[in-house]
Amino acid sequence: MMDYDRQLKLQAYLDGELSEAEAREMGNWLARDREAVALHTELRNTRQALTGFEVGIELPESREFFWSKIEREIERQAPPEPARHSWLAGWRRLLVPAGAIAALALAALVVTKSGSEGTPLEASLADPGAFTYRDDSARTTLVWLSYPAENELADSEPSSKVP
Repeated sequence: MMDYDRQLKLQAYLDGELSEAEAREMGNWLARDREAVALHTELRNTRQALTGFEVGIELPESREFFWSKIEREIERQAPPEPARHSWLAGWRRLLVPAGAIAALALAALVVTKSGSEGTPLEASLADPGAFTYRDDSARTTLVWLSYPAENELADSEPSSKVP
C-alpha cells in the first residue's frame, strides 16, 4: 500500500509542481510500480472530468452583492424563541443548591465529629461502672468495666458453707 506522502508527491507530479530531478524520479517510479500507475491514471481522469465543470455558471449579480443578500436574509430572520423549561427543570434549580448546602452541612458534621478524637465518652448512665473511650483516628473503641465482677457474683450467691 502506498503511503500518504507518496500519494501527495504523485499529485504534485501530475500538477507539474515538482522540480526536474523530482519529476524524473517520479517518472522512474511510475515505470516500476503498477499501483502508482493506477493512482496516476485515476487522478488524471478525475482532473479531466472536473476541468470546465464550473465554466458557464455565473451569478446574475456580483459576488459581493450576492453574499450581502444572504447576510441580510440571515439578519432579518427572527431569533429563535428561548426553550421553555419544564417543571422538572424548575425543581432542579431549587434542589441542586439545597443538595449542595446539605452536603456541606454533612461534611462539617463529619469534620467536627472526627475532631474529637481520643476524648472519653460515657456510654451508659445505668451502669456507672462502665466507661467507654473512642479513638476515631485509630478506629477503636475501648469499654472499661471498673468494678470486679467476681465480688458481685460472690455477694449474690448464698453461702454453701456450714458454720
